Amino acid sequence: MKQCPRCNKTYTDENLNFCLEDGELLLQMAPQPGAYRDDPPPTMIMNEARVTNPVSWQQPSAPPPAVYQGQQVMQYPMGMTPNQTLAIVSLCLGIGSVTIGWCCYLGVLLSPAAMITGFIALSQIKKNPQAYGGRGLAIGGIVTGIVYFAVLALIIILYGAAIFLSMLGQS
Repeated sequence: MKQCPRCNKTYTDENLNFCLEDGELLLQMAPQPGAYRDDPPPTMIMNEARVTNPVSWQQPSAPPPAVYQGQQVMQYPMGMTPNQTLAIVSLCLGIGSVTIGWCCYLGVLLSPAAMITGFIALSQIKKNPQAYGGRGLAIGGIVTGIVYFAVLALIIILYGAAIFLSMLGQS
């Protein structure tokens, strides 16, 4: 029950929030002892147990084959791609020798490793081309390894020549 604080009129309608006489906000009256504000929720008893995965459901059938303009479309079997691991390793080592190989002469280690793995990959590709692939990658690894050594040799020659010419100039 609700009551208007201005005119003290009481209302039994729980959905009513304002007094119909003066428009004042209605206040909830204190419950009387023994009276409950809320009714307990109803108890529902189900007659049958709920079945969530019945065994008698039909299994879905396979879809019909695709037909395109009256002809059946053929599906080709998936083939295995050739193994390109050594060729990829060769190229990565070659790129590493050219890019970060100048730091502490790390390229002196990476460049021969790139050339060796590249030559092994080319040998495997030549023996069994169905199982091994990546010929271009292997050649790229060999070339980058050779480029590192060529540039390093050029730098050493130029540096040696500069030292030699500076010694001649001092004499």
